[in-house]
Amino acid sequence: DAEQMDGQTRIQSFAKGQDAFGVGEFLKYKIRYGLLQAGEAELRVSRKVERSGRTLLHMVGTGRTVGMVDVFFRTRDRYETYMDASALRPVEFIRDVDEGGYIIKRHIHFDPEAGTARDDLDGRDTVYQLPERVQDMLSAFYYARTLNAQDLKVGDMIPIDIFIDHEVFHFHLQFLGRENVRTRFGKLRCLKLMPVVQSGRVFSKEEGMTLWVSDDKNKIPVKLKADLRVGSVKIELNDYRKLAHPVRFR
Repeated sequence: DAEQMDGQTRIQSFAKGQDAFGVGEFLKYKIRYGLLQAGEAELRVSRKVERSGRTLLHMVGTGRTVGMVDVFFRTRDRYETYMDASALRPVEFIRDVDEGGYIIKRHIHFDPEAGTARDDLDGRDTVYQLPERVQDMLSAFYYARTLNAQDLKVGDMIPIDIFIDHEVFHFHLQFLGRENVRTRFGKLRCLKLMPVVQSGRVFSKEEGMTLWVSDDKNKIPVKLKADLRVGSVKIELNDYRKLAHPVRFR
């Protein structure tokens, strides 16, 4: 199912009965800011739970600063999502972050059938109206990995709506082609993608980030480079365990 946007095709072909990831998957990344080792991040598919007739996957993402960056801008981030394993939609999202003393806490409950969400912690009992298949900040990462990339053409736009801080952001991944990427484990053939984000918030320009994802059934992010207003950030895969499919580094 495709539609036109600015003369380019928006790909909306996601796998049914996805097998890109499963319980036990663990991914670890190192984060560099310029020449500094700035932090590390971990993503894991923690467990499978049954709730209200649904099978849910519980994913946890954490991030922390290290070294000198931790002294000047201590960051401790934790994200959790409970995602419907078959419908690939979030039903609960928890965000608990402390970034240099800037604290954000969210506890979102999604009602996919009604297309609404509530935040237990916003103190207003507001009902937020959402588009179909909206994702939270963590579920979006896993949802994107179920993409059927076989027929992608350079320039294709992949839309993903994300609910962030009580707003819906219309986010896109633009496909730039395929490349062999050097990693600490060897070279790996990857899909090269450009996340298109809001200009003026964090990134120095609209296309300020490039992402490389393994061109296989796992579709794990291998490397990310982002240009910020001051300096640049590089995130690289540093460890992995229990992938759903073999990964073939050369």
